[in-house]
Amino acid sequence: MDMQITGRRALYEAFDPYETGQLDVGDGHTLYWELSGNPEGKPVVFLHGGPGGGSSPEHRRQFDPDRYKMLVFDQRGCGKSTPYASLDANTTWHLVDDIEKLRTEVAKVDKWMVFGGSWGSTLSLAYAQTYPDRVTELVLRGIFLFDQYEVDWLYKEGADSVYPDKWDEFISLIPEDERGNLVEAYRKRLTSGTAEEQLPAAKAWSAWEAATVTVLPSEETVEHFTSPEIAVAIARIENHYMANGGWLEEGQLLRGAEKIRHIPGVIVQGRHDTCTPPKAAWALKKAWPEVELNIVPDGGHLYNEPGILDGLIRATDRFASQ
Repeated sequence: MDMQITGRRALYEAFDPYETGQLDVGDGHTLYWELSGNPEGKPVVFLHGGPGGGSSPEHRRQFDPDRYKMLVFDQRGCGKSTPYASLDANTTWHLVDDIEKLRTEVAKVDKWMVFGGSWGSTLSLAYAQTYPDRVTELVLRGIFLFDQYEVDWLYKEGADSVYPDKWDEFISLIPEDERGNLVEAYRKRLTSGTAEEQLPAAKAWSAWEAATVTVLPSEETVEHFTSPEIAVAIARIENHYMANGGWLEEGQLLRGAEKIRHIPGVIVQGRHDTCTPPKAAWALKKAWPEVELNIVPDGGHLYNEPGILDGLIRATDRFASQ
């Protein structure tokens, strides 16, 4: 149901991690992680979007630092994790294993809350369905189930009807005879040549995503997504996952909802989210009727839009004492 627009919550005041480090997870990958908040507080792991988006200092500010022990990390190949933009041994199931390793070796907790938005919601569901006894609650935003219609919406037909001008910019890099499969066309350009040669395709891929994630145009968002230090990891890793269907069977996360129905959960979904439209969130609600679905009437995709952020922080505040 639609959330009521009332006095809205904002990010907690900025604070620094109390511990940071690098975890060797094998396959040549090392993950950057940080622990913040109260070392004796309620454990939570934050799963960023993308894939390949990396974490930011603002992400930890969605949790009360007096009541939560937060683990935020950069997934394989992005942010401060190494090797940068690597596609080797970088799949959904590698990341699920990484989360479990972070729980036991870094956070050193028996169970924790799992919080993720966009691709982070996909990864949260995959992890929770694999390790349901390790998850105390789920807080999810911008549901993406990695079913084919969701990929087609972004890269075949759907979102182009909302952003036809930005779509034309996105496809302009690709010759007409390759436009029948844009994910594959971009894959060729993002996996061949030098990083410098990949950059135009990376910027175009990331600019298209940036266009879909805000209700109103945001130059700041576009600049962030298309900056060279961000664009290559987002584009290469995201395209890699799209080309491989997220290593998930069609409908797998919906079928797996039966495994997590005992876990308290909240979904915050923007009504006008054109990156991950509400259809997937509604399908998940029907498969998991116990979850609380809050549809933000003036919300888009990004976590820091006022209505989305309000819903997320209300959820983390509520779960903090449980």
